[in-house]
Amino acid sequence: MNRYHALAASVLLLQAAAVAAQGAEEEEDLAMTYGDKSFVTIATGAPVPLHRAPSMATVITAEDIAAIGATDLDEVLETVPGLHVARSSQANAPVYVIRGIHRDANPQVLMLENGIPVSGVFAGNRGSIWGGMPLESIARIEVIRGPGSAAYGADAFAGVINIITKTAAEIDGTEVGVRAGSFRTGDAWVLHGGKVGSLDVAAYFRAGTTDGHERKVRADAQTSLDRLFGTAASLAPGPISTGRRAVDGRLDLGYDKWRLRLGYKERDDVGTGTGTASALDPVGSNYSQRITGDLTYLDKDFARNWEVTAQASFMHYKEFSDLVLYPAGTNLGGGAFADGMIGNPYKWERHGRFNASAFYTGFANHRIRLGAGMEKAEIYRTRESKNFNPDFSPIGTGSYADVTDVSDTAPFLRPHSRIVRYAYLQDEWNLARDWTLTAGIRHDRYNDFGSTTNPRLALAWEAAYNLTAKVLYGTAFRAPSFTEQFAINNPVAVGNANLKPERMRTLEAAVSWQPANTLHLSMNVFRYEMKDAIQLVNAVYSNAGEQTGRGLEFEAAWDATRNLRLAGSYSRQRSLDETTNKDAGMAPRNRIYLRADWRFVPGWLANAQVNWVADRKRAAGDTRPDIDDYATVDLTVRTQRGKDKWNLAFSVRNLFNADAREPSLFGSPFVPLPYDIPLAGRAFFAQASYRM
Repeated sequence: MNRYHALAASVLLLQAAAVAAQGAEEEEDLAMTYGDKSFVTIATGAPVPLHRAPSMATVITAEDIAAIGATDLDEVLETVPGLHVARSSQANAPVYVIRGIHRDANPQVLMLENGIPVSGVFAGNRGSIWGGMPLESIARIEVIRGPGSAAYGADAFAGVINIITKTAAEIDGTEVGVRAGSFRTGDAWVLHGGKVGSLDVAAYFRAGTTDGHERKVRADAQTSLDRLFGTAASLAPGPISTGRRAVDGRLDLGYDKWRLRLGYKERDDVGTGTGTASALDPVGSNYSQRITGDLTYLDKDFARNWEVTAQASFMHYKEFSDLVLYPAGTNLGGGAFADGMIGNPYKWERHGRFNASAFYTGFANHRIRLGAGMEKAEIYRTRESKNFNPDFSPIGTGSYADVTDVSDTAPFLRPHSRIVRYAYLQDEWNLARDWTLTAGIRHDRYNDFGSTTNPRLALAWEAAYNLTAKVLYGTAFRAPSFTEQFAINNPVAVGNANLKPERMRTLEAAVSWQPANTLHLSMNVFRYEMKDAIQLVNAVYSNAGEQTGRGLEFEAAWDATRNLRLAGSYSRQRSLDETTNKDAGMAPRNRIYLRADWRFVPGWLANAQVNWVADRKRAAGDTRPDIDDYATVDLTVRTQRGKDKWNLAFSVRNLFNADAREPSLFGSPFVPLPYDIPLAGRAFFAQASYRM
């Protein structure tokens, strides 16, 4: 069924739900609890009403997550206006495209867990072997669209995503759960929150496995190589590899003014997606392990008018990849590979951070925040073995037996470290009745490329009790990754130690209106300019790109009856590559998201979602037709029975089995994946959980 049929069916579904709900005669109010979505913390570092926040922000609560039947973070983020989840050619990792800024490694979006970055320095992103994030222990997700460097420094470029985990008070008991579904997917978890004496304890453990969807690609990079070199090695048409095994654990201990958090995330046997070199690799696999910890001291009454926070944190991250870059029989002009072109890059990272901040409220009508900190990030070890030379000719016959350790002779990267020191100042000033001006500035100094300073200004006017308008200006930067600076022994991507950070400035205007208690509307418009974008020029990373963009984002939420809530958003953007004067491509110009939550009988909630992704252009030089639009429909039915009872949930994703695809990268002399990256088809999931 094509996208128009899908949309029509979904509209009928929502209309039917409305008619049924309006005819219901229940006396109680809407039974759904959406959590407190009226405030956001990452915009200023402290809770601030969402309509007055000095950023365009979206808040998603645990109740929202449960209502839509989401099982992974990507499904939740796709509901955010102005944000689209695309797919990378590297292990099918998510690419969070905010306002048209699309890069395969996705370093332009900063992800935080409880306010602490999870970014690595190898590619500047969350790690190439991401493998998803479960949701059971998440209390809320806060998303900023637009620059955030004045508060968070590097990589808070296109946007910031903050994952806030549940505390003992929010869990309040013990929950066990299991889930099973399509693609041989299975998960089990336990979640506990309570007290041990005066110690608050929250704990979470989850283990899961999936074979992943296996939609086929019709042609891959090896297909084109076969034509060039007269071989027949390609495994296409064939299925992509998206399976994985996952283990997640968290421990949160709170005592008086102290909080200790420990986290563990392991992904094993992670599939290679469409192949690391865009050639199908059904036998290659990836492994990643992330160990995190932070100790936080928070005293809200440190002294008169002073609130003080100090925090130390660490992250240890490693990635191991055992890959067949091109299949057996491939020949790139230097001889055939008996068992394929095999590469096994391993890397180890560690990060240490310390920061301190304070709020001061001793001046009338001002709330001042000041802070400073430092971070040391390093890739302290690399290892590589492979059966090919730097010119892509085989070592020996190109067999498994010819795989050679080149860690000391020709590695992909050698160990490097980076030290960052920073300081920031922010003032929230109620300069007049109903007027708030937020001004901030942050200075970051790097030992490897220098310093950068980023300001922001936000003026909010509460024109009436139900109407707020605001104007925002901010700048942002993205630090070059170690790959971009120091990559070696790769003739198609060589590092450049002289890189400067990418820079961006953004101007926004927004209005929020609540014409009735049951209806909320908001809209914002934006324009950004990006300079010194890091791109490959003649196989060397260079500050060669410029991009501008503009657009709007509209949101609406309506409590139509006591038992029915309708919500949705429309996002429109257009981004221009200034170096070619062409559309920057890859990102949807238009996206519509619709949602309905209906309590059709007491204790049962139904949810329907429609996601329409449209008008995606190709990058400059890519002569393929524009990628097809698609619309997906998801349905979820679940119970709301409270404590000491079982709760059930049933979901179907992509109900009409739409042939949804994300754009693949343009390459020369051929496009590696000419028919793009396929997404999962129709899938069913069932879940049972028990709260004690």
